[in-house]
Amino acid sequence: MSKKNAGFTLIELIIVLVLIAIIFAVAIPRFINQSTTAQQNSTTSLAAALSAASADNFARRSANSANGITIANCQTVGNLLPSSLPSGYTITSAAIANGATATCTLNGAGGTTATFVGLGIS
Repeated sequence: MSKKNAGFTLIELIIVLVLIAIIFAVAIPRFINQSTTAQQNSTTSLAAALSAASADNFARRSANSANGITIANCQTVGNLLPSSLPSGYTITSAAIANGATATCTLNGAGGTTATFVGLGIS
């Protein structure tokens, strides 16, 4: 009489669990690092958009003072975006003289920061 075994042995199940644990141990730190990288990239791209919006506003207002808005502080540059500054982002306050440039700081999610150039114009 022969006995038919169906199923997995305890050793096979333990090996599979160990392999799954190793995969998770490698994948989770990489995922956490990707989140940090994504937050920094988001802050950097928003800072680039603010810099471009500031330059565009300066050019339009220089050509015709009825166009654009007055910029005398870094925080005012946030008003140049079509839908204003996204929630969770702040701009550090710094004065910008008329016709001058200033390096402004954007603070983003997860403690990320990026700088952009603000162009002052009245």
